[in-house]
Amino acid sequence: MEKMLAGKVALVTGGSRGIGKAIAMLFASQGAAVAFTYQSEQAGKQTEAELKQVTDKVKGYQADATLYEVAKDVVDDVVKTFGRIDVLVNNAGITRDGLLMRMTAQQWDDVMTGNLKSVFNYCQVCSTYMMRQRSGSIINMSSVVGVHGNAGQCNYAASNAGIIGLTQSLAKELGTRGIRANAIAPGFIQTDMTQALSDDVKDKWINEIPLRRAGEPQDIAQVALFLASDMSAYMTGQVLQVDGGKCI
Repeated sequence: MEKMLAGKVALVTGGSRGIGKAIAMLFASQGAAVAFTYQSEQAGKQTEAELKQVTDKVKGYQADATLYEVAKDVVDDVVKTFGRIDVLVNNAGITRDGLLMRMTAQQWDDVMTGNLKSVFNYCQVCSTYMMRQRSGSIINMSSVVGVHGNAGQCNYAASNAGIIGLTQSLAKELGTRGIRANAIAPGFIQTDMTQALSDDVKDKWINEIPLRRAGEPQDIAQVALFLASDMSAYMTGQVLQVDGGKCI
């Protein structure tokens, strides 16, 4: 049976751990050439070594996703190395939580830049190549918080709502060129980000989830694989909530 991403080239931002790493590993196992960005050199080199056990078509980039020129250099090099770019997964993101009345302007700016501007950077640069190919799949990682809001996370919610608006606008702008743009809105997923929460908070969240468990990075990776593959060829502009039923 042919692999789902055979012959495709994928770029995953924030691909050295958590959800991004799960996506990169799954894409590689399904035949894609995988490029990914990372910040921590140790985590990046470790992930690159693990990916090379799956495929010889892999390249990691230590890069700040918030810087446009850096994003352009990364994408240009991916195309130079692998010949094209078929799938973009914007996964890099941060949190700086706090109630609005106590939130600093810096906390707001950091999250809007880290989560929303980074997505703009890679979408803008990658879409240039995808338009020439007249094909491509853009997958932007948002959050259920961007759909429903969450107390103490107004900056994070706003940035992720912005990602959804950007994704749906891209779907309308790029559809005639054969480019699809969709968003995934994860719920409570077991990652380094959520591990920092107290056990009481985690238990409270899990008790509110109909499936009675936290999600795993692999749960999100499987949905990303579907959106990256030709199985979702008639889907664009969609926001897929992957949250165990919490927000129904």
